[in-house]
Amino acid sequence: MIGQQMANSLERRSGVSLWRQIADQILQSIAVGDFAENAALPPEVALAERYGVNRHTVRSAIAALVQDGVLRAEQGRGTFVLSRKRLSYPIGARTRFSEGLQGQALERRSVLLESAVEPASRRVAEGLGLARGSTVMRLETRGEADGQPVSRATGWFDAGRFVGIDAAMAETGSVTASFRRFGIGDYLRQSTVLSARHADAADLADLNLQPGAIVLVTVAVNVTPDGQPIQFAETRFPAERVELKISAL
Repeated sequence: MIGQQMANSLERRSGVSLWRQIADQILQSIAVGDFAENAALPPEVALAERYGVNRHTVRSAIAALVQDGVLRAEQGRGTFVLSRKRLSYPIGARTRFSEGLQGQALERRSVLLESAVEPASRRVAEGLGLARGSTVMRLETRGEADGQPVSRATGWFDAGRFVGIDAAMAETGSVTASFRRFGIGDYLRQSTVLSARHADAADLADLNLQPGAIVLVTVAVNVTPDGQPIQFAETRFPAERVELKISAL
């Protein structure tokens, strides 16, 4: 059960709303198994006392989790935990969106949201082995599992080598299938850097998240089997829906 020690972990000067911190702690309690499916949460007044906040703050946290489909509120009975297992997304030598979620979601797809040709920034150029300012194609995509947004990615490609990859992505909904059109039948994950942060305004909108939500961030370089960089990408995953599973590269 959510204990008194949780109240002591609220950061009142962190810039993150107290209701969001409470919601995140309830999510964590559910994730580690403190609440079984259909288990009842303590009453609002009890939670408010434990966290040292007013009932309105607790009510805001619960309302956000109800909207996200984590909790179920029943008039006159209380608030209950819904069954909600996070997707496990593997990161390894051959990281693929659709294959990674196979067996966890019936429908998996990537949607092209936007594309643009632009000069490469320093980090993009270094990732792709290009001179700074070289022309790259930027693709903005959203990964969906059974209709729910589970990732938001920005990928960069050498515009000279991958002319038309935006059209290929729009048609196929797959980076892997798009690479095949350029004669690349296989590719490997050269590196992945992991971090976490609060979702920005764009990710809140594209991933349908509440303010203060946490996203897991991967910054990755994909290469051909002979080591040529072909994609530099930053992907954001909603922590409340996805966990990252790291395997040996």
